[in-house]
Amino acid sequence: MIKFNLKSTNLDITPSLENYFETKIGGLERFLKHWSKEGAVEVWAELARTTKHHHKGDVFRAELDVRLPGKILRAEAKAEDARRAIDLSRVKMLGEIKKYKTKILKSRYLNRV
Repeated sequence: MIKFNLKSTNLDITPSLENYFETKIGGLERFLKHWSKEGAVEVWAELARTTKHHHKGDVFRAELDVRLPGKILRAEAKAEDARRAIDLSRVKMLGEIKKYKTKILKSRYLNRV
C-alpha cells in the first residue's frame, strides 16, 4: 500500500483532479510491489501553478518524490494543463523506477558472481 501526500501551490485542487492524480500515480504501485510489501513507500507530490499571470506556455508543474527505504526517486514535469503535467511526471517517474531497479538487480547479480 502506497501512502499519498498531495499538496498544491497557487492552485485549487478539485475532487476530480485529486481523483485523476490518485488514479494515475496509484498505477505506480505495481512497479513498487517489492517495497510496498514492507509498507515503506510514500509518494509526496506537489501540483502548482508556476505563475498567476501567464496566458501562454508551461503554466502547471507536477513534482513527484517516491520515498523508498534508503532512496528517494524524483520526477518533475511542466505542461499547459494540470492533467498533462501529472501524466508527464508519471512517465518520468516510471523511467526512474526502472533505472533504479536495474541498478539494484545488477548489483545483486555482481555480488553473486
